[in-house]
Amino acid sequence: MNISKKLALIALVAMAATILLAQDKSKGKESELRTVRGTVVDKDEAPVDSAVVYLKNVHSEDITTHLSDTDGQFRFSGLDLNVDYEIFAEHEGWTSSSHSISNFDNRKEFVLTLKLDHQKKTGK
Repeated sequence: MNISKKLALIALVAMAATILLAQDKSKGKESELRTVRGTVVDKDEAPVDSAVVYLKNVHSEDITTHLSDTDGQFRFSGLDLNVDYEIFAEHEGWTSSSHSISNFDNRKEFVLTLKLDHQKKTGK
């Protein structure tokens, strides 16, 4: 085998190794993320359309919101496993209890039911 063919083969092997390492790193990143999903229901357990679901990063205090769909479903994905979160829902003057998602809980997926059973307090 001449030198140019050997160099081409070495370059090809190096590129393949780089691609495989990059794929392993991206798989590792995905495994460090979690998903929170569930349903918003009213006090009679009926799904609630267009409820606002609040997800708060406890450390940074950043809040992300989603609206529940016609079946009351919501979903937050790509969440950091190393962060604590609080989640609750509101709709037309009603609110759910707040649920905590701890970074000590190693589950990758949380499935919650947020029940709108408290009247929202109004400030005067």
